[in-house]
Amino acid sequence: MRITGNIFASIAVLICAILCASLSSSAQNTKKSSAAEAYCTSTGGALEIRVPAYGTNNPPSSWLKLAGRQEFCRYSGPEDTHIHLNLETLFTPQPSLAALAYYAETPWNGQGNGSPASYYCTQLGGTDLFGGVNAAGGGWVALGTIDEVLDTCIFPDNSTIDSWGLFYHSDGIIRGIDLSTVLKYPNPYPKEKGGK
Repeated sequence: MRITGNIFASIAVLICAILCASLSSSAQNTKKSSAAEAYCTSTGGALEIRVPAYGTNNPPSSWLKLAGRQEFCRYSGPEDTHIHLNLETLFTPQPSLAALAYYAETPWNGQGNGSPASYYCTQLGGTDLFGGVNAAGGGWVALGTIDEVLDTCIFPDNSTIDSWGLFYHSDGIIRGIDLSTVLKYPNPYPKEKGGK
């Protein structure tokens, strides 16, 4: 009986340790998310919660809302331009593929028939396609916002940035604001003489 009691006590202690670690991790994630939200708004951005949906080229009543959600920061600029990126991409001081793609300003190779922003995203190693190349469409939805359906380039590290904003920036055109002024991860590329 004593051995059985010790086993149960050990299991109870292990379960308590796992639950405590899980609660601590959840609290840290909530604190980090709150800090990222505050940073977005303090730098002139607007917070948007978006859900993924498939079939957005059809009427909204037929959209298939998928599991998950993303928090985006939208920066608006002159001539009603704007750019979106997810909070993690904005707030991390570490390199992300989306931030590096933005800073690199790699020229578009001109390949593909269809949305040049989507093909540019693919050229850089990301994707903004829902269900592959098809006519159904898909994107990150937030009804009642400036871009109700948002095409975002998602990279393998889950960093995410507005496909059109990224595409225009590759040609030196700023939509919304210059993200180098708000991204926590600084531009790692050397400045060109007399250039950018």
